[in-house]
Amino acid sequence: MPLREHLLEIRKRLFLSSIGIVVGAVVGWFLYDPVFHALQQPLLDAAAQNNTLTTTNFGGVATAIDMKFKVSLFIGILVSTPWWMYQLWAFVNPGLTSKERRYAFAFLGSGVPLFLGGAWLAWWVLPHAVKVLTDFVPADSANFIDAQLYLSFVMRLVLAFGIAFLLPVVMVALNFLGVVRARTWAHGWRWAVLIAFAFSAVMTPTPDALTMIWVALPICGLYAVALVVCTVHDRRIDRRVEALAP
Repeated sequence: MPLREHLLEIRKRLFLSSIGIVVGAVVGWFLYDPVFHALQQPLLDAAAQNNTLTTTNFGGVATAIDMKFKVSLFIGILVSTPWWMYQLWAFVNPGLTSKERRYAFAFLGSGVPLFLGGAWLAWWVLPHAVKVLTDFVPADSANFIDAQLYLSFVMRLVLAFGIAFLLPVVMVALNFLGVVRARTWAHGWRWAVLIAFAFSAVMTPTPDALTMIWVALPICGLYAVALVVCTVHDRRIDRRVEALAP
């Protein structure tokens, strides 16, 4: 495919992905109130346990409407996950063989639950992080947290974990397309573990090592599973090549 057609295809897929996210954001606009209360609940629970007044503070005139747009967009990205991931697959699809296209459906089917699983893990980590961080507020004190900073932190956390959990899908896809061999992933396992723990340390702002370990272990486990899949695939390809050799 010529470069111009590639660029046109990218534009098309980005446009369709944006349309799906916008439609999801419209749905998110009507779900804003329950989602906002769910995002704020870890703060309220921590305040009740610590006997402190902790709540989000909308410091500007337009802060509330700005946050409603941001949270709606965040919901739109989550609910439209199958759609924008399909657009990513559709961009690669013209360059694939018929057999590789069948693999792509499997990648799409695994990528969506992995992304949502990573988002769920971030949601599980959030109350623990909020609890630890608000423990430093003195008793009978008030802690007014800027709504934009808090909600932006929560949304970035959820999206970052969702994207991190797509790592095995990318690994297997590159292997099945013949771009990266399994031995390359195997040689880099130490770096993968280091990056997983560094990512967990940065994205879980709590001083306890246990939470960091519980977050890093699933990422390392997914890397290992993807490595096994890539290894099995490479061995099957090698046997096929040997059988065809004169």
